[in-house]
Amino acid sequence: MEIMNIRIAKPRDLEAIVEIYNQSIAMGQKTADITPVTTDDRKKWFADHLPEKYPILVAEESESIVGYLTISPYRPGRMALRHTAEVSFFIQFEYHRQGIASRLLQYAIDLCPSLQIKTLFGILIDNNQGSIRLLEKFGFKKWGHLPRVAEFEGVEVGHLYFGLRIDRC
Repeated sequence: MEIMNIRIAKPRDLEAIVEIYNQSIAMGQKTADITPVTTDDRKKWFADHLPEKYPILVAEESESIVGYLTISPYRPGRMALRHTAEVSFFIQFEYHRQGIASRLLQYAIDLCPSLQIKTLFGILIDNNQGSIRLLEKFGFKKWGHLPRVAEFEGVEVGHLYFGLRIDRC
């Protein structure tokens, strides 16, 4: 296997990004979406992630996208929150537990000062233990819990807010 490359996503990566995201939807309770998305659905979303402020990062192995991470605005348009962003990450199922999400998250944290991001949130379904462990590994702390706000086929689950203060800005 070649050494993994992390880089800013390009428009040609959108199809692979959508495929990975749809895997997470199919797995259930990994994202709040419950129906698959299409590449067309995600074109505006992709365009809104300007690399100089809110990049999408991809992890490549052997020229294939195996995971991605987004840095997204938190409550866009509210200028008092302009230094706060949400981080989300998704890894192709067969590449889970290989350190790809860790590499992407470390890269994103290191990038935050140059993006003028002082606070990162991870917002996740409260039974997503893998993501909770990953965020805690990088120093994120549980800052909030919204109980029973999401429902999957009759099962209610909560949303967790994990936060990390970036002190290098």
